[in-house]
Amino acid sequence: MSDTSDEQLVPTLQNILDQNPSSGYFAVRKTTTSSQCRESVLLISTDPAHNLSDAFGQKFSKDATKVNGFANLYAMEIDPTSAIQEMIEQSDQNGMMGSMMQDLAFAIPGIMKHVKSMQYSVIVFDTAPTGHTLRFLSFPTVLEKALSKLSSLSGQFGPMLRQMSSMMGGQQDSQEDMFAKLESMRAVINEVNAQFKDAEKTTFVCVCISEFLSLYETERLVQELTAYEIDTHNVVVNQLLFPKKSSNCEHCMVRQKMQQKYLAEAHELYDEFFHIVQLPLLTEEVRGPEKLKAFSKMLVEPYVPTDD
Repeated sequence: MSDTSDEQLVPTLQNILDQNPSSGYFAVRKTTTSSQCRESVLLISTDPAHNLSDAFGQKFSKDATKVNGFANLYAMEIDPTSAIQEMIEQSDQNGMMGSMMQDLAFAIPGIMKHVKSMQYSVIVFDTAPTGHTLRFLSFPTVLEKALSKLSSLSGQFGPMLRQMSSMMGGQQDSQEDMFAKLESMRAVINEVNAQFKDAEKTTFVCVCISEFLSLYETERLVQELTAYEIDTHNVVVNQLLFPKKSSNCEHCMVRQKMQQKYLAEAHELYDEFFHIVQLPLLTEEVRGPEKLKAFSKMLVEPYVPTDD
């Protein structure tokens, strides 16, 4: 860890709030960290566990819904499995295009629609653990390449496919319509991909706990984000123990010593370019609008433990 505290960036997420209000969207990996003060905010959960409904005490669906207790916050939860099925149903079920679409897409047309339109001041992606997150982040690039390849194939084999479809009793226009939809989708994906890589519009907030595996996953995520050219300069370290001096809890002392070890390693890795936010382990769950609002204050004001 650096010996000079002045070299460390401010340990809050205030840098995001100070960013240009028209600056697109960002992603996080923790539901309770997914809030921001803007004119209008859309919170999209891509985590199959769907923690948003639990955190806000309100049922959400694939359609944007206003969150109770907030004047400017809307939320939606995406189920990747049902989204794939919906895509297939909208394609040509009698031909091979359904399977092509299933291979090409695991993400959701609704997400792309909101990202492209940017009718909200900010879009926040509350993502699943690292593996799912990396798959989600790589989606625009992978799909862009796949659609580009498929588009070129449509020029070569389109006439033959239409003739075969007609001979087998299918509709002649179905394949042509699907190729047109794929080309249209490719244009949207290109635009979304460009927004993902624009540091003025997109940033990623990593959330971890102070343990070896979590820190390892965070470093892996940071490296992958860099490879995808996606900005990240904030790390939130959650569930830290701050035992009182008068505490006789041996377990707490041992856990804190371990946490401080990995917290020091996090500072060694990220001090120069990252804001490292420290959050305490709370005695109760963060559920409901009021508790979420109280929790959010610790993201913009450095947490100072008390010994009361």
